[in-house]
Amino acid sequence: MKKTIKTFGLILITIFAILYISPYNYILSAVQKIYFNGHATAYLSDYTVFDNQLLLASTNPQPWPLHPQYNTIAPPEKLATLNKETGTIAFLIIKNDSLLYEKYEDGYGVNAKSNSFSMAKSFVSTLLGKAIMDGTIEGLDQKVKTILPELKGNYADEVTLGDLSSMASGLDWDESYHSPFSITTEAYFTPELRTLVLDQEINEAPGKSFTYKSGATQLLAIALEKAIGKSLSEYLQTNFWEPMGFESDALWQVDSKTSGMEKAFCCLASNARDFARIGKLYKNQGAWNGTQLLDSLFVSKVTQARFKESPQYGYSFWLKEYKNQKMFMMNGMLGQYVIVIPEKNLIIVRLGHSTKEPLIGNPFIEDLEIYLDATFEMTRGLEN
Repeated sequence: MKKTIKTFGLILITIFAILYISPYNYILSAVQKIYFNGHATAYLSDYTVFDNQLLLASTNPQPWPLHPQYNTIAPPEKLATLNKETGTIAFLIIKNDSLLYEKYEDGYGVNAKSNSFSMAKSFVSTLLGKAIMDGTIEGLDQKVKTILPELKGNYADEVTLGDLSSMASGLDWDESYHSPFSITTEAYFTPELRTLVLDQEINEAPGKSFTYKSGATQLLAIALEKAIGKSLSEYLQTNFWEPMGFESDALWQVDSKTSGMEKAFCCLASNARDFARIGKLYKNQGAWNGTQLLDSLFVSKVTQARFKESPQYGYSFWLKEYKNQKMFMMNGMLGQYVIVIPEKNLIIVRLGHSTKEPLIGNPFIEDLEIYLDATFEMTRGLEN
């Protein structure tokens, strides 16, 4: 037995030694931060094992008003069952900018943080819109190479900021969440995101079609950071977190303390009430309490499909039409949602541990329609 244990230990040491000197040494970080914590992939509270940039709660917090029928309408059984099966930690319905319903589970509450995953992509495009409004960025059609001359690839001269935001980048990128050898996994654990992403080439003609790639958002963030001359977190704090009255501190994961580059394709840890604020901002065409924080033309453009053959995506927002209602949404892995239905003046937030089916770049699964049907039923007949 002792000999077997010793042999096994030597094998492990050898494997770790090989990994350490290989291009896949980031896997050691994955083992430590994810697998040794009992998870097979990223998880809601993984911000606790990574470095983060802090966003401070607004000095002028603006709580959501409570609807006159707040938490008086019971959810349909189908929704309650789904939420239990998939580990939903927060489910909110906001009607006419007032909290109608909210439910928390698994020890989470109003102020508890959880990982946004790819909902962060919508935040990045929001910062892009602000930079355009400020004149720091020329517009969606500005060439990325005017900001990042070191960009590589046969089509590096052609790709625009709008191509990155709309997932039409032409970037060489493997969007695989569960393979330890994919570039997406490496991006999650590398201590130097800028170098990793700028080493990837624009090897296909950009601006032609939709192909979901997290690296496109990270490249957009690198360009945006350089153009504005400050971190994304600082820009978000000044232009949105403070004036929109975000009630809680938040944490945006970074690649390392040394580099300080936000993982822009994911990983903004906040809570359901605060995530919903971006939904309200876009529902109200970029206006917040009478102040125009985003150009309304930008808001309209990014919440519409860019490509006719890909009606499910605009510019970092997912799009859907269901039961004659057009909606746009922020969406992240494991079923993180902020869904906005403008005609009904509704915002739905769902945060949780899993979905009933794997979610890889496609939000339109059974879970989503259950959330929508339940919300339509719970708000039927409500004028205010």
